[in-house]
Amino acid sequence: MSEPERGQRSPGTPIRLGSLNYVVLLGRVTMDPDLRYTPSGAAVLGYRIAVNRRWLDKQSNEWKEDTSFFNVNIWGQSAERLSKTMRKGSAVLVEGQLRSRSWEGKDGEKRYVVEINSTRTQVLDKPDYSGGSGTGPAEEEPDIPKDQLDDIPF
Repeated sequence: MSEPERGQRSPGTPIRLGSLNYVVLLGRVTMDPDLRYTPSGAAVLGYRIAVNRRWLDKQSNEWKEDTSFFNVNIWGQSAERLSKTMRKGSAVLVEGQLRSRSWEGKDGEKRYVVEINSTRTQVLDKPDYSGGSGTGPAEEEPDIPKDQLDDIPF
């Protein structure tokens, strides 16, 4: 039997297959996120998003819509930062991977869940600075005498 040409495989040789686990979702947060810490001190922010899907029903020629809900976790400094800005109703763009885990319930039955382990979550809403939290831009003039404005080094 001759050697297979480059790019071809001989019969019976398994195909080498890579892996891909990448999710991008755009949706809204359905409840205020929950910031927790693991026993080792790692921050994790858990939240749930709703993602809508619209399609045209070819039978009735009407637009239909359904909603899917997904649990999301994000870790580390991103979790702590997002816990200060993300709220119920926030529009978010989520990037990450699907993760499955299982555990045994109190009834002895094995439970399974598939969640999104977010590597990047971006809140798309404009910040609300009207709450008086002091985190937004000042709406008043700075308390600097007018004759000293030229002395400011920036």
